[in-house]
Amino acid sequence: MAGDDVPHRFIEVDAWGGSVMRRGDDGWCNALDRATLRCTIYARRPGVCRDYPEGGADCLVERARHGYPGAR
Repeated sequence: MAGDDVPHRFIEVDAWGGSVMRRGDDGWCNALDRATLRCTIYARRPGVCRDYPEGGADCLVERARHGYPGAR
C-alpha cells in the first residue's frame, strides 16, 4: 500500500501486477522468522500486517496451532 516502507527484498509482483509480500516455499511470509514466529521487519511491516499486533489474539491462536512459545 502507499506509504508502506517494507524492504524491497520482501516484495514481489503478483500475477495482476500488484506488490505483495514475498513468501517462502512453505507459504509463510519471508519476513517471518520460522524459529520464533516473529516478524523480522516489525517496525516496517506493511499496513495490512498492522491489523494483527504482536501478541494479539490471532497471533496467539496461530502460535498455539503450530506449537510455538507464547501460545495460550
